[in-house]
Amino acid sequence: MTEQTQNPNPEEQVETTENIETTPTIESLQEEIAQLQAQLKDEQLRALAAKQNIERRHAEELQNAHKFAGTAFAKEMLPIKDFLEMALQDTSGNFDALKTGVEMTLKQLVNAFNAVHIVEINPIGQTFDPNLHQAMKTEENDSVEPNTVIAVMQKGYTLNDRILRPALVATSIAKL
Repeated sequence: MTEQTQNPNPEEQVETTENIETTPTIESLQEEIAQLQAQLKDEQLRALAAKQNIERRHAEELQNAHKFAGTAFAKEMLPIKDFLEMALQDTSGNFDALKTGVEMTLKQLVNAFNAVHIVEINPIGQTFDPNLHQAMKTEENDSVEPNTVIAVMQKGYTLNDRILRPALVATSIAKL
């Protein structure tokens, strides 16, 4: 009877021993905490390095974007420079050929402007707009409404809807 009370079922005793062996000790928990802290520190360092790499790459890309922003326009301008140099080298004295060459060069320039979204502002007959035009003088004129652009001294230009240069204009006023 004493044997049964002390050890009624040997399987239960094994289970109890297993439970005791799997219960973590303070030392094992401290070791696990130290490992997790080291892993966390490593992941933080890797994340910081990744962040610094992204910032560096972004700064380089931004610098290159500023540095080479005019590349498309420059490529469009090269043939125009070539045409102008050829015109200056012409010693034939043929005015019509020179005029034709200048017209072709101007056409190439207009195409280059279109390729990079430079739009001409030529506002004759339009109502004066201080956002697009700069009034240089006014003239009395009854044939058009007051505040109408009647002459353009210098055309203006926009780049992607941003003013590069306003058009210099003369506007009408009513006769006094």
